Amino acid sequence: MPIFLRCCTLGLLLLLSFGTHLAAADPRRDFAGQYQPQRRILAESRREGDSLRIYLRFPDGSVLQRGNPLRIAVWANYDAKRPVWQGVVPQLSRRIRLVKSAAWVDFCVAARVLQLGQILSVACAPDDESDASDGVWLPITKERLGRTFLLTDSIGDPMLRRYVQPGEAFQVDSYGPELPLVAKRYDTSFTAALPPMANPAAQPQPRKLPARDSLFFRAGQLLQLRQPGLYALRVGGNTTPLGLLVTDADFPELNTADELIQPLIYLTTSAERKSLTDAPDPKRAVDQFWLKVAGGNQTVARQLIRTYYGRVAAANQLFTAHKAGWMTDRGMLYIALGAPDVVYRTAAEERWVYRDANGSSGTYTFRPKPSTFAPEHYELVRRPEHEMLWYAAVEQWRKGLTTARSGR
Repeated sequence: MPIFLRCCTLGLLLLLSFGTHLAAADPRRDFAGQYQPQRRILAESRREGDSLRIYLRFPDGSVLQRGNPLRIAVWANYDAKRPVWQGVVPQLSRRIRLVKSAAWVDFCVAARVLQLGQILSVACAPDDESDASDGVWLPITKERLGRTFLLTDSIGDPMLRRYVQPGEAFQVDSYGPELPLVAKRYDTSFTAALPPMANPAAQPQPRKLPARDSLFFRAGQLLQLRQPGLYALRVGGNTTPLGLLVTDADFPELNTADELIQPLIYLTTSAERKSLTDAPDPKRAVDQFWLKVAGGNQTVARQLIRTYYGRVAAANQLFTAHKAGWMTDRGMLYIALGAPDVVYRTAAEERWVYRDANGSSGTYTFRPKPSTFAPEHYELVRRPEHEMLWYAAVEQWRKGLTTARSGR
């Protein structure tokens, strides 16, 4: 079993220093780095007795080998200029496990020093950069403090995602004695996000999902869920289940004709999508759609396809929870407009700012709407004034002017 999955003991608890000498930071931190999949540090947590264990995966393992300490701090909110407390992870070099170019590390934090509503940050950086927003920022929620289990892959590494492919082997690793595990499957008949200027009243209303069936296992057992759908995993007496989406076989990538056509809802009319679906060879029809958009230029068409479906795959990685990431509000904007230039966060909202070469900008506001299956789900505040920006972005795609190089 990997060293970072061993049970936490009092001797390994993180020793915290409660100084407040950290340099004052800009209260308007830019969190745009959180939406760059290739450089984002992935994190997971699990309650272990009187502590919270944090698991981190650095995509660039060399970051942990540059001599900087792994700094941890807790903030009253995202705008706080100084932390409530701060410290460093002891014996960092002994905790690092390299896997190719990436690196894993884990440590424990005493639960008594964490309060609901606070934000825990982790960064491997010099002191004057230790509150950088491209590090790890974890909200301290009731669910995070109470959940005593996490998903791991077949060899025991934390999965760091809320989806598995049909038949993919995984485990529910529970801290403490073996406990029964119940997996309830629900329908996944969710719809794609509406445009950002749509009438909020037209938004689908939350509904109670009927459970289709229940499966019974034990924590630690190697599992394979072959039926696609939305599952709620509950271990023993845990009051909060963990949502897990069983996806298509190639997820987060898209390969079948149907999968490639569905995300085009953001650029096409219903008649165009029906024409693609009803074509004798739907996949070839999709290629022809992009070739037409590119004005017959095959090089541009290939570039458009790579950019669009690359963003779809990135949205799936970033935002998948109760439904595929491309179908969410944040996924919709990510696909159509690209990664945001600036992201501001508070406890009540997240704002994405897009800027163009002329200096003008557009701002989209998201508000948290957590649910059983998606504790970090956000919904867009739809406004009529978004209409001009949205149609301008769609027109850029339809004219073949959006490329990976331009970003917009």
